Order: sequence, then C-alpha cells, then structure tokens
Amino acid sequence: MEFDSNRPIYLQIADSICDRILQGELKAEDRIPSVREYGAQIGVNPNTVARTYETLTDRGVIYNKRGIGFFVTENAAQNIRKEAKEKFLKEDLPIFANKARLLDIDKDEIIRLLF
Repeated sequence: MEFDSNRPIYLQIADSICDRILQGELKAEDRIPSVREYGAQIGVNPNTVARTYETLTDRGVIYNKRGIGFFVTENAAQNIRKEAKEKFLKEDLPIFANKARLLDIDKDEIIRLLF
C-alpha cells in the first residue's frame, strides 16, 4: 500500500478498509485480519493498525469479539455512506460549487456532464 505523506497513515488505512466494504469485498460479519497480520501485510507498525481499528470501531464500522478478532458490523456500509455523504455535502460540494461559479459553468452543463 502506498501512502500520501500529507495525511495520517491510520486514516488512509481506514479509508482503504471502508472502500473495500463499500465495494462488497468485505461484508457484514466478515473477520478482518488481526492488528499484527494486517500490519505485516501492508508494511506498517501494528500500533498504526491498532489506531486504525480503534477509529473504525468508534465510527461503527468494525467491532471486536474479545479473544477472536475484529469483524465488520451489520451497518458498516450504511455508516460509511452516511459519513461520506455528510463530508461531501459540507466540505467537497461547496468547493466544487464555488469553482463552478468562478469558471462560469452553469448547472445545466454540470448536470449534463454528470448524467
């Protein structure tokens, strides 16, 4: 896995896991690799993976079955989509809309290109 030096690695790993869930590669109740296993797979310190798993647990994406491992929650995909939608609407869309206004691109042209 290649990482962007401008963003914390644990968040990039979390995004990667979330993408795998949204793509259907990981499904509800699937077990994900242990902290050590995943760290070795992607070449990062297990503490970084532990921080990733803690973040995903807090977000309701995965949960820990004590002594067994981490698993994808039933509502993982819904939780991820909800968060991503909120972020898009609050952060990304205003930047896009402002850029479109600055470039004098009207909504009909945007709609035609999107659909």
